[in-house]
Amino acid sequence: MCGIVGYIGNKNAVPVLLEGLKRLEYRGYDSAGFAVLKDGAILVRKKPGKVATLEKLVAGEDLKSNLGIAHTRWATHGEPNEINAHPHTDCSGRIALVHNGIIENHNVLKDYLKNKKHIFRSETDTEVVAHLIEEFLKKENRDFLEAFIETLKVIKGSYALAVIDAQNPEVIYAVRYSSPLVIGQGASENFIASDASPFVGRTKKIIYPEENQIIVVGRDKLRIFDINRQEKDILVKDLETNLESIQKGDFPHFMLKEIYEQPDTILDTMRGRLLVEEGKVKLGGLENIKDKIFNAQRIIIIACGTSWHSALAGKYMIEELARVPVEVEYASEFRYRNPIILPTDVFVFISQSGETADTLAALKEAKKRNAAVLGIVNVVGSTIAREAGAGIYIHAGPEIGVASTKAFTSQLVALALFTIFLAREKGLSKETGQKIIEELATLPVKARRILNNSEPIKKLASLFKESCNFLYLGRGANFPTALEGALKLKEISYIHAEGYPAAEMKHGPIALVDEKMPVVFIVPKDGIYEKVLSNIQEVKARRGIVIAVANEDDEDIKKIVDFVLPVPRTLSFFGPILNIIPLQLLAYYIASERGCQIDQPRNLAKSVTVE
Repeated sequence: MCGIVGYIGNKNAVPVLLEGLKRLEYRGYDSAGFAVLKDGAILVRKKPGKVATLEKLVAGEDLKSNLGIAHTRWATHGEPNEINAHPHTDCSGRIALVHNGIIENHNVLKDYLKNKKHIFRSETDTEVVAHLIEEFLKKENRDFLEAFIETLKVIKGSYALAVIDAQNPEVIYAVRYSSPLVIGQGASENFIASDASPFVGRTKKIIYPEENQIIVVGRDKLRIFDINRQEKDILVKDLETNLESIQKGDFPHFMLKEIYEQPDTILDTMRGRLLVEEGKVKLGGLENIKDKIFNAQRIIIIACGTSWHSALAGKYMIEELARVPVEVEYASEFRYRNPIILPTDVFVFISQSGETADTLAALKEAKKRNAAVLGIVNVVGSTIAREAGAGIYIHAGPEIGVASTKAFTSQLVALALFTIFLAREKGLSKETGQKIIEELATLPVKARRILNNSEPIKKLASLFKESCNFLYLGRGANFPTALEGALKLKEISYIHAEGYPAAEMKHGPIALVDEKMPVVFIVPKDGIYEKVLSNIQEVKARRGIVIAVANEDDEDIKKIVDFVLPVPRTLSFFGPILNIIPLQLLAYYIASERGCQIDQPRNLAKSVTVE
């Protein structure tokens, strides 16, 4: 979950690296550092804390160099301090490298290297890689690339690596395995990064290396080799992201910007895909497996975190409209058991980044068993998108805030499209399909109505900023909404919150309810409205404080709850798309009132690329 940047070209590398680290800081902000090559020697500067601390450290130093690598860390092995910050070097200082991932066999390798008289300075797993390269370079007639490849054959785990060598001053070496890494190709300059954000605005050309391909990056030339040193062709693609999309603009935080982008991102997810006259949707990314989808006897959706919540809401949609059984699995659990996979199953893997380690591993396991797989991802060219080979891009644009917002609602829209795609084949009538699609098309406008009425949510946040606990309750498709609302509050305000099915409250959580406990109910006027009202009365009988996310035309709810967050009506299975928005805002404004680091909450990083 760390961020890597590399630069080689005609410019001074240091400001390029620092700017790249700032753009990648959502991936880790425990420490930061860089290494540059100057006058034949590698100079390393690193510091615990945010990138701004590193920037202050080097302000005024003459560190001009045309080549360098940099890193912002989310700590795995070793506490966040200067010693454990990247880059790491070998004994001689000839080699410096940065790493995202985990070297699983580092203890064995460290013992081997210590026996070879190598001196270790850090507690990290990463440092063994530098020493291994150093050790393998001792072999007669061994060049750097050979030593690097030999190292890759020894290490186990996941890694994206960028390495510089003082004796090869015109290149950076890079490789990825189960961790993201992309190359930006410029004019007499090239970039390496964990994602494209560090070189957005600098180049429009991007390369997505395959796993265990070694990239030798010069300022004017790129070469790619496989693990057997066979040179491979380079496929250059156009980079679609623009600079504006990765900047906050007039918003104080990326999270708030991304919440307010949702009317547009909801529209972008469905743009060009709605065939209103036919009551169908067009999903070109599923054409090559549509027969397997249409003949599916069971659908298994696999995800983590917020994506798991969208998967659970998707289950309600698919089962109601397409009448196909759906199971929702945590990727981290699925990959470590012996699941039953049938020839008629279809697997859906959801990940905003397309790089989530557990989800990617689960996808590979399903593919090993010859299952039909597809991905729902946001990042074009991501590993899950490439591995799946079929799927739906949500087109939400870069999501920088660690707490996912617009990606969640876009994932729900993508699942709605998938549902209609399947349901029409399974017998849903044209007329019903038309009505559903027409309602889907109204959601961007309805989302904007919610956002235009945020002042009451701000006031509510000031009332509950000191609360220690929240309970979120919903039924049906809004049970996942309750889970996601609680997660948002936990992530950015550090207030304990739990999401539950409303009727399950009586099976334990009601013991927590008292006059200090805010209880959030998601209670749209749908087929189970009366049931949820009964659950609200149970909380009120115990003096709980009730906040209701309810339809804007529901006058009855105002008589029995303490506070109402109004939302427009929609179809029950589309409810989570709208109902989550006031809960995102509530979490945001409470965190703001508490003075929390909203875009970079403690202990969290955006893209979970390690176990």
